[in-house]
Amino acid sequence: MRNATERSTCTRISGSEPKKTLTRFTIETEHALAERSPTGDFSGLLNAVATAVKVIANHVNRGALLETSASGGSTNVQGEVQKTLDVLANDTMIAQTEWTGHLAGMVSEEVAGVIPIPDYYRVGKYLLVFDPLDGSSNIDVNITVGSIFSVLRHPRPGQPAEIADFLVPGREQVCAGFALYGPATMLVLTTGDGVNGFTLDRDIGDFILTHPNMTIPDSTAEFAINSSKERFWEPPVRRYVQECLAGASGPRRKDFNMRWIASAVADTFRILTRGGVFLYPADTTSSCPQGRLRLLYEANPIAFIVEQAGGLATTGLGRVLDVVPSSIHQRVPLIFGSSQEVRRVDEYHLNAPPDKQEHSGLALFNTRSLFRD
Repeated sequence: MRNATERSTCTRISGSEPKKTLTRFTIETEHALAERSPTGDFSGLLNAVATAVKVIANHVNRGALLETSASGGSTNVQGEVQKTLDVLANDTMIAQTEWTGHLAGMVSEEVAGVIPIPDYYRVGKYLLVFDPLDGSSNIDVNITVGSIFSVLRHPRPGQPAEIADFLVPGREQVCAGFALYGPATMLVLTTGDGVNGFTLDRDIGDFILTHPNMTIPDSTAEFAINSSKERFWEPPVRRYVQECLAGASGPRRKDFNMRWIASAVADTFRILTRGGVFLYPADTTSSCPQGRLRLLYEANPIAFIVEQAGGLATTGLGRVLDVVPSSIHQRVPLIFGSSQEVRRVDEYHLNAPPDKQEHSGLALFNTRSLFRD
């Protein structure tokens, strides 16, 4: 017969500890915040966002059963054609969070200005920024898409939010996260104390902690970039990619794999789970001279998550989270992932010669690396 200690150990190993739900996680997180007494506002807001994610996931999972074509040829503030799911996701995120009393205003990729809280709802102490459906161009081919969001403290709690209230550097984020609508619906979060991933258990209708304390390996042999834009890249980016492509016979002395999903959330999750580096640099095209991704609700949340997982995120000229926004829809270059690779790209930018002639041709194949592995 086993003694009491043996029986206790066996019970623990057998998994008697209940699985941690997102609700429990957010409440415990709020209780752990030392700078103020817990009020339930933060956990209440995160659970409202989680409800929105469940609704959006249901829409996305219907696929071709739902009309996903362009909605009457309308465009958003970015000049991008909106699909039915873009509009549904945007409306869902607003509807599920505006009534909670926790928000003073919102900013969305799909809306030109600040989204106010209706007069008949209480105005709260947080601001929410979000991309309701990242990667929606992939819907037609059934590739993973997602939602990205960030929570900021409102500098004037109880007062309606104005544009200036959102124009703070990303290091001031309270929370950041993204949802994945793929084979499983997932929610990845950081509140400034590491990164945790939750998977939706449809049997109970709740998110369960399945990926605790996610970390990005320091080194990698994978990179992700849209190589069709190579002719428009800046010399430091061309140099980095050409060295990776040169493989074991090049200055890096190892072979790399290239991965590109064209869905920022899917690429980010891959890097969180097995490492890698993602590059969406500035280029010389007239449409994206300042980068493609939006600072407030794409680059900042991803950068916060990546840094909390031990990686780095840069514009090529500095830390993403230190950029002070000049407008709510500002775009920036974004390079993030395993720290060794991001540092290398940064070094190539810092040491780039002023002569732009390197930008043409394939001479960069023969450029000696700054680093010797």
